[in-house]
Amino acid sequence: MSIGEPRHPMPDLLHESLARHGAGYAKYPPIDGTPGFRAAVGDWLAARYALPEGTLDPDRSILPLNGTREGLFMAVMALAPSTKNGERAAVLIPNPFYQCYAAAALAVGAEPVFVPALAENGWLPDYASLPEDLLARTAFAFYCSPSNPQGAVASRERLGGIAALAEQYDFIVGFDECYSEIYPDGPPPPGGLEAAVAEGVSLDHVLVFNSLSKRSNAPGLRSGFVAGGEGPIQAMKRLRAYAGAPSPLPVLHTAEALWRDEAHVTASRALYREKFALADDMLGGLPGYTAPRGGFFLWLDVGDGEATTVTLWRERGVRVLPGAYLGRGDPRFIDGTNPGSRFIRAALVEPPDTLRPGLAAIADILGAQARHSVEATA
Repeated sequence: MSIGEPRHPMPDLLHESLARHGAGYAKYPPIDGTPGFRAAVGDWLAARYALPEGTLDPDRSILPLNGTREGLFMAVMALAPSTKNGERAAVLIPNPFYQCYAAAALAVGAEPVFVPALAENGWLPDYASLPEDLLARTAFAFYCSPSNPQGAVASRERLGGIAALAEQYDFIVGFDECYSEIYPDGPPPPGGLEAAVAEGVSLDHVLVFNSLSKRSNAPGLRSGFVAGGEGPIQAMKRLRAYAGAPSPLPVLHTAEALWRDEAHVTASRALYREKFALADDMLGGLPGYTAPRGGFFLWLDVGDGEATTVTLWRERGVRVLPGAYLGRGDPRFIDGTNPGSRFIRAALVEPPDTLRPGLAAIADILGAQARHSVEATA
């Protein structure tokens, strides 16, 4: 339960497509992918987020990636200067966070600013509350919804507010949406593109990233995309021409087929819903448990995440991730406390029969803490 690697079956059409297009491995692939790939992604985005016709030009506003991680790192390399307005540039990062965000900021000489994503702000960072002098030197901001690790989902209004802030202070916001298709009952999570369009924000300040790793249970395919304003996309394309590894033609053809098929996504989402229900049944009502609204992680307040991780492994053979390993203590916020230190992250990727004993072990930990709290109060 420590690694967020999907374990559901890969769709049959993936195997069929790779076999059918295997001869493409003999050719150098184009940097910007195939017209079919770009059209499939553009059509999926338009349908998924009800984008107005003409919002994106597939040939100028979409670029294939070897998974979202490559694109998230490359976007900062291509678009974030080391200085802005005469000062060291800042890159805003939700805290806890995906580690590639911070590495990208440091790689260009910018300052990573770790903005807490806590229960009191809906487990999402509040960039609008940051000091104006910090926003004035911000070059790039990462925003993840559904969020890793907390499973929070931002409203369209909140996403639109972030896009408007990026336009106001002339930075780019990268919406990391790789968990967008994994959610329990209810409407699907909104996205950064639809929010920016609704807010009337220029897409030159907006990028969205997604991949087939979670959506199609194909993390090893290494296929994703970035979409947004033509200026940022073309800058990323130039960098990718020198430093990136273009996606192989068989992968592009297979990705095209996967983006055009929703049946396998619906089937996978149903499997995740079974596991959400199992977690609710076994952990619901215990202090420290919050049901995720998206993604496949549990973010559990256990008091001491690292100590609990060690206990679960030594005594029950259950592996989870200490929340502190996903966070940083930034002295500008909450007294420099690491916001992940009280938590563990548990991935709901294994089959229910495998998850059940792991969840039982976690329930024992949370239950013991609840009893200890009651005894201490008495």
